[in-house]
Amino acid sequence: MTAFTALALQVETRAVNAAADPRAEIRAAIDRIDQQVRGSAAWIGPELRLVVLPEYALTGFPMRESFAEWRDKAALDPGGPEYRALGEIAVRHEVFLCVNAYERDEHFPELYFQASVIFSPAGEVVLRYRRLHSMFTPTPYDVWERYVDIYGIDGVLPVARTEIGNLAVLASEEILMPELARVLALRGAEVFCHPTSEASSPALTPKAIARRARAVENLAYVVSANSAGLSGIAIPGDSTNGGSEVIDHQGRVLAQAGAGESLVASAELDVAALRRLRLRPGMGNLLSRVKTGLWAEEYGRHDGERPGGLSAGARDRAWFRARQAETIERLYGPR
Repeated sequence: MTAFTALALQVETRAVNAAADPRAEIRAAIDRIDQQVRGSAAWIGPELRLVVLPEYALTGFPMRESFAEWRDKAALDPGGPEYRALGEIAVRHEVFLCVNAYERDEHFPELYFQASVIFSPAGEVVLRYRRLHSMFTPTPYDVWERYVDIYGIDGVLPVARTEIGNLAVLASEEILMPELARVLALRGAEVFCHPTSEASSPALTPKAIARRARAVENLAYVVSANSAGLSGIAIPGDSTNGGSEVIDHQGRVLAQAGAGESLVASAELDVAALRRLRLRPGMGNLLSRVKTGLWAEEYGRHDGERPGGLSAGARDRAWFRARQAETIERLYGPR
C-alpha cells in the first residue's frame, strides 16, 4: 500500500504536574485517545492508516521538577503498561500510531528522555526515537558515547520501513533543525511525523514555515499534530490550540485543523507518486543535489554544542542555560 490517509489527531493535553495521582491521569489520557482514534477511524474509514498524536499528550511537560521528580511522576517504562495500552489502540483500530512521551531507560537511571514511538497495527514498536534537540530535557547527545555503544547510530536516527512508507519523527522544535530532517531523508524517510505542542496563530509561525521548508527540501510529507489546548498548569490554555496540518512535498497544506479537539487535519498521502518524484532528475529534486561531503567538512570546523554533558549524571536546570551561553561564546565570541 503506497496511498493512505494520515491523521494529525488534535487532542487536549492535561498536565500532571500538580496531579494527586499522575499515573491515573496518564491512564485517563490513554482512554481518551482510544475513544478519539475510534471515532476518527469510523469517520474517515478504513483508508486511515497513520495517526500522529501531539507532543507529550499524556502528561504535559516538566516545569520546575528535578530529573528525579519528573521521571517518577511522568516517565514511562519501555514495555510498561502505558505503552502496552497504546499498542493495543493501534491493534484495535488497525493503524500506525505515533505517540510522544517521556520515558525511562535502565541504562541511564538518573535521566529520562523524550521519546516518540510508532506502533504498527500489530501492536509492535517499529520505531523509537529519542529527541536530540531540547532546551531542558536530557537527550542521547548528552550521554553520547555510551548511548551509541548501546543503541548504535541506527537507534539514534531511526527510519521505519513499513508497508505504508518509510516513517521518521521530528519532535516539536526539531522541525526548525534542517540537518535532522535532511539526515533522516537521506536514510530513506518519506513521511515525517511531527508531534508538537506549540504556539498557534492564524499567521505563519516559525514552525509552520519550517514544516513547509522541510517538506520541500526533502521531497517528503509532514504530518504535524498540535495540542488542542493545555490545562493543569499556569499557562493560558489556548496558547497551544490548533493548527495541526498535513503538508505535501511541495509545501502545500493538504489539510489543517482549527482550534479544539479535531480530526480535520487528515489527508491522503501518495507515497508511490513521491517515490517517482525522488527518482526523477531535475532542479526540484533537492535531496539528490546535496553536497554532503562539503557540508560535513565545513560543519566539522565549528565548535557547537558538545556531546556528553550529562555523562557524569543529572544536572539542574541552570546548567542547560550555562551550556548554551558557552556554546554561543565559542561560536560568536564574548558578549
